[in-house]
Amino acid sequence: MTPKQILDSFSETLIQDERILSAPERALIANLLHHAKSASSANPELQESVRRVIASAIGETVAQRAFSVLGSSIVERLVESGAIAEATKPSDPQSGVAGSTARPAWLMPTPPAPSPGPQTPSSPKKAPLEAPKPPSPSGPQTPSIVRETAASHAKTTTAVLPERLAAQCVVLDEFLAPQELAELTQFTLNREAEFETSEVISPTEENGIVNYDHRRSRVLMGLGKHQDLILDRIKSVLPDVLEKLGMEKFAIRDVEAQITASNDGDFFHFHNDNGNAPVSSRQLTFVYFFHREPKQFEGGELRIHDARLHGDAYVSEGSYQTIMPQQNQIVFFPCELMHEITAVDCPSKAFADSRFTLNGWLRH
Repeated sequence: MTPKQILDSFSETLIQDERILSAPERALIANLLHHAKSASSANPELQESVRRVIASAIGETVAQRAFSVLGSSIVERLVESGAIAEATKPSDPQSGVAGSTARPAWLMPTPPAPSPGPQTPSSPKKAPLEAPKPPSPSGPQTPSIVRETAASHAKTTTAVLPERLAAQCVVLDEFLAPQELAELTQFTLNREAEFETSEVISPTEENGIVNYDHRRSRVLMGLGKHQDLILDRIKSVLPDVLEKLGMEKFAIRDVEAQITASNDGDFFHFHNDNGNAPVSSRQLTFVYFFHREPKQFEGGELRIHDARLHGDAYVSEGSYQTIMPQQNQIVFFPCELMHEITAVDCPSKAFADSRFTLNGWLRH
């Protein structure tokens, strides 16, 4: 029995399982098949060829995800199904050997990425967060004790976590033209009233929650023309950035972007950007720095940590790359890397004197 025949016996069930294919992915598949049919309606052979290519790609994805989500049980079910079917088939008259029930190669688990390159799991568990309360007067934790639960990286109990996550980033200076920077700064200052308190993901709430012990800042979600502007600029440098980071090219299916204002005492503790289910498709983080000049704050450093697995949590090795906020500078790094924003010291406490970033994430 061929891999395709084995998979076909479970295909409808597997494809409907949202742990394997999300609703948007199923909609995309249906749309692809519809366009393939429309575009090649005058040529049945072409239509069938296109459908075979799409089916092959989808089958591979479904098979790999099924193994990742359901583990060896799905393999045994598929192989058992194949064995039953093969038992009813006659032996090959030329070879005298009945159909094989060996496990197909495409059902074997994908080996973990070598350290220090982080593995990208498929359905992460959310790290526990405490209920919101006023920020601690002591400020952010020190690098030697900051922790991130490994559960926020593990997408299944069978996933193998990398022992080490090595800090790396790409920094580009003078990213926007002077006029573009001036317009973005004025746009931000004019919308102080529209900024909202930053949130974090909660394991018990459908939406984000405010947690002053983990993150404190304010964000603006509506960026107007500035989102398209910075995205176009990012796309122009993306191939070179990915090459320098050692990341494979990926299709950008969605972009999240926001302007973050960090004022006196604001910070964001040790975390990654794609360790929870709602954000697991994030691939690349970008942070663009800007502020009113002369600069009226100190601190607010972006620290990307070298982290190691200790029990069920990632801890900082005590070493990290530090990026000081510099006017008109942008930083790129993989979303799975552990990082933090140190406390901002802004004596005036005026909104206009804040540490501003236009930051976000590219999703695949």
